[in-house]
This record gives sequence, C-alpha cells and structure tokens, in this order.
Amino acid sequence: MATLKIKNMVCDRCVSSVRNLLQDFGHDVKSVELGKAEIDGDLEEDQYQAVAQRLQQRGFELITETSDALIESIKTQLIKYLAVLVEEEDPPKLSSYLSEKLHRNYSYLSSRFSSGTDLTIEQYFIQLKIERVKEWLTYQEMTLSEIAWKLNYSSVQYLSNQFKKVTGETVSTFRSHLDTSHRQSLDQVT
Repeated sequence: MATLKIKNMVCDRCVSSVRNLLQDFGHDVKSVELGKAEIDGDLEEDQYQAVAQRLQQRGFELITETSDALIESIKTQLIKYLAVLVEEEDPPKLSSYLSEKLHRNYSYLSSRFSSGTDLTIEQYFIQLKIERVKEWLTYQEMTLSEIAWKLNYSSVQYLSNQFKKVTGETVSTFRSHLDTSHRQSLDQVT
C-alpha cells in the first residue's frame, strides 16, 4: 500500500477530486482524507510523476519532504480545528488539539511550523479565522456578534481589531464593498 501526502486539500470536494483522479489512473483507492490518500500497491516513478502532474493541474501538490508533510499536517488539522471551534460549545485549546491529533509536543510542532512558514501557528490560525469571517460576512446571514461567538472571540471589539490588523480594513469597510471584496480559499492562506 502506498500513502501519498497531498498539499492544499481543504474540503470534501478536494477529497472527492483526489479520489476521482486516482481512480481515473486505475488505482485501487483505499482511503482519501484531507492531506492524504492511500492506494493499493506502489507507484512506479513514471506513474508517480503523472499523478503529481495531474494533481498540480487541479491545484494540489504531492509532498515528498518530511518537514513539508508535517507543516501540511498542521495546516490540515488547523482547518479541522476551525470546524471544531464552530461546532463545539467548549472546544479544546488549540495547543492541546494539535498535540493530540499529531502525537507531538506542541512546542515541537510550533517550532517546525514557524521555521517552514515564517508564521506562528497562531498567526496562521488567525488568518484562517479571518477568511471564515469574510465568508460569513459575504453571506450576510449572521451578525458580527454571532460570528464572534461562533469563532470563540472574547468580544466583537476583539474580532474587529483582529480583522483590521489582518486585512487592513474595518469590518464596515469590508461590508460596504462586498461585491468587490477579495476572499481567499483556505488552501491559499499563507
């Protein structure tokens, strides 16, 4: 069985896309989840390169370096933690969640992430949260208070300050030009 580590998988559509791509190549796909796919058998070098090229055409990337794989695993878990944060009333602390999911000490994870991305885990997670705020503001279905509560901010003011710090504009300014505002997909957050 071969395990492929894949960068930029952030949603169920990504999982489906990768599964379909591997099946199109004739591989017996055992499982696909965010950041990883398992197929029966091994890939020859030419098959590996062909899969890598097709994945890249769809916005994904095969990971070969161990440090890159760890960073991508952290990013994947942060996206999953964002969902936990929204869904659970009393979510675990970010550091505890990552340590449990990745079976590593948080300080080790933090050090590896920072050296590979020039961001701390917390800075990256804040960027993910702000992209989610932009998404929800675009839908115009929730108030800023509801968004702050769902994302576990201590206050609307704290969310507003963080939004301005990350985006360079106030929430009001963002709302005033929703038609032309720029959002990133979660896999584009750097």
